[in-house]
Amino acid sequence: MDSVLSPLDVVKRGAPEGPVAIARPHRVRAAAKWFQTHFDGDIYYAVKANPSPWALDALWEAGVRGFDVASEAEVALIAERFGPEAKLAFMHPVKSRRAIARAYHDHGVRTFVLDTEEELDKILAETGGARDLTLIVRLAVSNDGASLPLAAKFGANIEDSALLRRARAATEEIMGVSFHVGSQCMQPGAYRAAMQDANRAIVKAGVVVDVVDVGGGFPAIYPGMTPPPMQRYMDEIHATFEEMFVAQNAKLWAEPGRALVAEAGSIVARVDLRKDDALYLNDGAYGNLFDAAHVKWPFPVKLLRPETSRAKLAPFRFYGPTCDSIDAAQGPFMLPLDMREGDHIEIGMLGAYGVAMSTRFNGFGETLVVEASDSPWPSLFGQAGQVIEVASRRKRSSRKS
Repeated sequence: MDSVLSPLDVVKRGAPEGPVAIARPHRVRAAAKWFQTHFDGDIYYAVKANPSPWALDALWEAGVRGFDVASEAEVALIAERFGPEAKLAFMHPVKSRRAIARAYHDHGVRTFVLDTEEELDKILAETGGARDLTLIVRLAVSNDGASLPLAAKFGANIEDSALLRRARAATEEIMGVSFHVGSQCMQPGAYRAAMQDANRAIVKAGVVVDVVDVGGGFPAIYPGMTPPPMQRYMDEIHATFEEMFVAQNAKLWAEPGRALVAEAGSIVARVDLRKDDALYLNDGAYGNLFDAAHVKWPFPVKLLRPETSRAKLAPFRFYGPTCDSIDAAQGPFMLPLDMREGDHIEIGMLGAYGVAMSTRFNGFGETLVVEASDSPWPSLFGQAGQVIEVASRRKRSSRKS
């Protein structure tokens, strides 16, 4: 992977025909160190957010050993890259029988999530009735605090005590509960509410729970979406965990994805045509800009031009390179009024769900990856390589030791 000081160097050297993905491993390491310092539990990185080798290696270098894998391919990717030292948790609530069997028998996966009795039956059948499983029951909780709700597809009803009891009886090892408050959660209190719902389910079922997995949903900074300090999320989670009716030695888990990698990536795209306020780019919804087009988030942008533009900023729309008319992002994206063909734009905060979402539709999608050492976007975790310490760290209780 080639290296530059900043994305402008890519333009000065002569950018390739397709888009360029900017990788900043130092930002991944900074975020990972922050989580490891401030979260009192085990971290399982959500691989789907960015499975790029540079991102995975940066997490590993920072000490992350847990991985939330959601497919047979992700299981194989992590197992083959990092070997038996990696802790794999198969966190997709619906898995094929082959994926379960191969994860267990070929790659040593012992942690599986489920949200139905039918899925539990599949897991038990494909592992040969194994008793060394860690079974995590995913519960449905409110997603009211999320910018991108995810509650419709997965999650057992918290009133379903039978599923919790069956999962508890099915393993001689660890049994836990999990949930997902939704992507880009903007309200730290959402974790408290979800944990309180999970606690009610635990009490109603009368089971002993060894793990409380608070899932993902930890946010990043986007224009118009500046979340509260990440420490507030940790404080809500830690305080609520102390109130839960779980095993004395119960552990906290989390599955951060976006929060660990969003700041670490961006896309450099070229303007191939301008029509009034519409810029036609060499990247789009079928490439690395899926969320910009379909989730309609206002990603930060900046002009990359060797000479400085003194023009006022104005709102622009983006169109991607394919023939599909829905290959469009409405923005508005604020760029200099003198934008023209041949200009390059950096679209930031795409370390999560950027390259990972790319397709090859219509013959486009080839993306070069270049490492940069700058830190151009606002951060929830301080400067590169810096771990933010709090004045008085909450003392870790004996039950989580």
